[in-house]
Amino acid sequence: MLGRLRLKTKLVLAITSMVVVVVATLSSIYISQIIKQRLDETYQNGEFVCLEIFDATRAALEADLDPERVNFDDPAALRDAVEESLQTDAALNTVLQSTVAYLPTIYDVSITDAENKAIVHTDGSAIGKVVLQREDLASIRSAGFWKQVQAIFGKPKVYEVRLALQRENSHFATIRVGISTVLLKGTLRPKLNNAFLLSGAAILFSLLLAAILSNLALRPLEQINRKLDEMTSAAALPAPSGAAPPQRTDEYGVVSTKIDRLGQQMRDVKEVFSALKENLDQIMSNLQDGVLLFNRDDQAVMVSSSVRSFLQQERGELMGRAIQEIFRSDDPMGRVILDAFSAHRPLNQLELTVPAAEGPRRVQVSLDFIEEKGERFGALLTLRDAESVHKIEDQLELSRRLAALGRLTSGVAHEVKNPINAIVVHLELLRQKMESPDPNAQRHLDVIGAEIRRLDRVVQTLVDFTRPMDLRLADIDLRRILDDILTLASPDAERHGVHVVRQISNEPLPVKIDPDLVKQAVLNVMINGMQAMAQGGNLTVTAGREDGEILVQISDQGGGIPPEIREKIFNLYFTTKKGGSGIGLAMAYRVMQLHNGSMEFDTVVGEGTTFRLRFPASESTMHATAADERRTQV
Repeated sequence: MLGRLRLKTKLVLAITSMVVVVVATLSSIYISQIIKQRLDETYQNGEFVCLEIFDATRAALEADLDPERVNFDDPAALRDAVEESLQTDAALNTVLQSTVAYLPTIYDVSITDAENKAIVHTDGSAIGKVVLQREDLASIRSAGFWKQVQAIFGKPKVYEVRLALQRENSHFATIRVGISTVLLKGTLRPKLNNAFLLSGAAILFSLLLAAILSNLALRPLEQINRKLDEMTSAAALPAPSGAAPPQRTDEYGVVSTKIDRLGQQMRDVKEVFSALKENLDQIMSNLQDGVLLFNRDDQAVMVSSSVRSFLQQERGELMGRAIQEIFRSDDPMGRVILDAFSAHRPLNQLELTVPAAEGPRRVQVSLDFIEEKGERFGALLTLRDAESVHKIEDQLELSRRLAALGRLTSGVAHEVKNPINAIVVHLELLRQKMESPDPNAQRHLDVIGAEIRRLDRVVQTLVDFTRPMDLRLADIDLRRILDDILTLASPDAERHGVHVVRQISNEPLPVKIDPDLVKQAVLNVMINGMQAMAQGGNLTVTAGREDGEILVQISDQGGGIPPEIREKIFNLYFTTKKGGSGIGLAMAYRVMQLHNGSMEFDTVVGEGTTFRLRFPASESTMHATAADERRTQV
């Protein structure tokens, strides 16, 4: 039957079948990746929830299971104490309920004892009842594609992610996170619908395109066949209107026509290539990373403009040069790159410290080899500034710590202040009941009272630092704030033997800030600088515009900040000064964050430190200030 089909029909069927198979295979792979990714995310969420509940459980048990109140040798008493602690712990129950509320694939969460009875459960009616054992989600996660599809889209079922809790090497409880296939299917459905829709559209479009391309591909054969018939019969049709007639109608004329057509196609390809090259050159010139593309002979064929900041060579000087001419073996970075090229060894974000004019510089080096049919076709070398990456990571880590501290103090402060208030009340009652207090006893009572008040101040400071602030923003010229601060700081400066140098721009510095908070933040930094100069010196305050921002710099001539504590100076309560509170710089850093600004520093041990405070410029304030100045001049 197939042998009777025309060549055109066979070609159409072959191309169509191949396209359908390819599209179906790619669609299956894509869908399997979506399902696997969702299962991995769900399993990781389950593990994360287990660890969160484990931390909350451990915190609750450590706080409530006091050996003086609970007999650890009595299993029943210990079990009752554990159940009471976990069932009444507000933090643990909050974690359980919020997990079910905010994670779409989690069906329920529970903690069961050794007999599989629920100690705590997101379903209150299940507490105290036996929780049936469910299949581990890991079995589906590691299964094949079709088994995953059957598990998710088959009969509704709830799987589990479990974490066993042990005490003295014996199992006493299990954290269970239920994952419903119904909920999992609901999260997958939008992506799968899009995938099926795109796959169907791709198959239909491919079928149509295959038919069209088949016709177009076979059309020259038909034309050649007609030409052969015409040449055989010595009869040629007239040339189409507007087309140049061929000089000859024999084989030479046919070949000449095809060569002309091929030449036109090559010219078109050259134009397209030129356009692509221009676009690629524009992209390379705008890249922040240093990128070098080498051919199979290890010669640079494409270089980004940013390479100059890493190699101190212009882009044009590097084009066409071999890798051995660009990098030197006596240079640390060059030696690593040359060794990697020689050994054909890729590099994945390898961080190196290289010398630079302004000091040592950290650079991330990545090297990927481009291969074709097992043979090296070229290589892509990427140089990235690691300093900016680490700065962003440090800022994110500090923000994470402050956020964690805020969550912690919201509960701890309340629990600490209540006992403090009770102690104060009973201490006063004790004073009143002592008719003729012994001097030593009175001294001890005074010490207790003073320490209680100090503890209350510490707790209140912690609460004030972590409590959300209501900014009272106002459009203002930052120069006015700085002048007020310099006036306030003058007495302290004279007392420390410090000379304050004012270098503030004469142009308006418009900002939208909370004046009181910013004033306190800048004053804290200035006081810190004064205290760093025990023998006196100059404290320079500079303010002006830089890159569309308002920059305030406060430089001291103190001893500088040692490298081992530079990562800690913005931590709350961290201080190296005797009698210091460790609050000033942390509060200043937080104020800058609240104003969408930034705070950073440069320091040299033995020479001093410069703090840089950056504020977003307020254009509305700038216009208003300019108008006020014009009215003043008039």
